[in-house]
Amino acid sequence: MWLSEVMLQQTTVAAVKPYFAKFIARWPNVAALAAAPEDEVMAAWAGLGYYSRARNLVACAREVAALGRFPHTERDLRALPGLGAYTAAAVAAIAFGERAVVIDANVERVVARLYAVTDPLPAARKALYKLTDQITPASRSGDFAQAMMDIGSGICTSRDPQCQICPLADLCAARKQGDPARFPVKPAKKATPTRQGTAFWIERGNKVWLVTRAGKGMLGGMRALPDDGWRASGDGTCKAPIKGTWQPVGLVRHSFTHFALELTVSRYASETVPQLQNGEWWPLDRLEAAGLPTLFAKAARLARAQD
Repeated sequence: MWLSEVMLQQTTVAAVKPYFAKFIARWPNVAALAAAPEDEVMAAWAGLGYYSRARNLVACAREVAALGRFPHTERDLRALPGLGAYTAAAVAAIAFGERAVVIDANVERVVARLYAVTDPLPAARKALYKLTDQITPASRSGDFAQAMMDIGSGICTSRDPQCQICPLADLCAARKQGDPARFPVKPAKKATPTRQGTAFWIERGNKVWLVTRAGKGMLGGMRALPDDGWRASGDGTCKAPIKGTWQPVGLVRHSFTHFALELTVSRYASETVPQLQNGEWWPLDRLEAAGLPTLFAKAARLARAQD
């Protein structure tokens, strides 16, 4: 439950399934995951996004292994690394049978329609929690939560809700108003900024130079190509890590939660490579094993296409 809920944060079930199977096969229990080197876990996570989840996964596994077991209560689960309000409630209710109020996006939508909550998100979330608390039973709250999630994902969908087969149709205030799809009320969309950056491909023989990004921040702790310091709040400097002749080979576009990135990929074209620091030469025939995040995997494919 814990692993699946962490993986499903901000990520679809279809994307999570192969990663979940891979993790369970490689690290079948918490003790095995706790003993795993963090860089191996990060590499296995590559492509799933929101990489702080992987770092928290290792930290949490080590803390649970030290405790000897998972805590059972929502309050104690909240104290573990990476477990927010939803994940702690879901694990407490579904794994341990504790009464907890479990609200994901699907439950949020069902309850907003059930009571025709007119306040826009995110301001409405406090009211939605109280309403969900009122209808969550004292026993089998985990079953109740999963039933509500299933209604939201398969029946009370964002578009074209299937009211004719919904078990809550007769109780639904939004349906009685004739337009359930307008709930929950969404806030006005903010413009998403586009940032500019550069990634640098430095090849020597049959190897490419990779760095490990700082533990905190965008794609923290992941192996990557060197870049020019782009970030969510601003563009990169265009400054290359070494002097020499650089050849732009193309552009990679990638979307993050709060911004879009246009990343120019530049290839080092000089015959000799100066001494480099704070990185490693990685064999090109094992590049997939480096666990590059999706952005830099795209950049690597673009650079290699020039060979």
